[in-house]
Amino acid sequence: MGRQRWQNEAGALVVVGQGGEGARVPLEIAGSYRARSKGLLGRDSVDGAMLLTPANSVHTFRMRMAIDVAYLDRRLTVIAVRTMRPGRLGLPRLRARHVLEAEAGAMGEWGLRVGARVEVVEGSAESAGGAGRRD
Repeated sequence: MGRQRWQNEAGALVVVGQGGEGARVPLEIAGSYRARSKGLLGRDSVDGAMLLTPANSVHTFRMRMAIDVAYLDRRLTVIAVRTMRPGRLGLPRLRARHVLEAEAGAMGEWGLRVGARVEVVEGSAESAGGAGRRD
């Protein structure tokens, strides 16, 4: 399996459910050092999620909101999910290759939990069929 490299772009995240179907949400991909460093800083809300790659830890210093953080391995399987309040430092996960960030509570709505797999659909969220959060 080759190493996946994503560029800074928009796309869609698909949470693969047990029946093969799952939630599809808009996704921002932060693949450069500069984009990963900025992350969600300075935002009051997030529409969908942000994928930081490569990454194995995050912090919430200077953040304005609590966030859900999912640590993903190289096969995009969730190995840990945490909710982090502003001003916290997340511990690095040794097997993590990517980190997914979203507003606090969003990942639970999507059914994202330890052991779940996600898929990344590159391109604009509209062309990838991103419908946003299910309310």
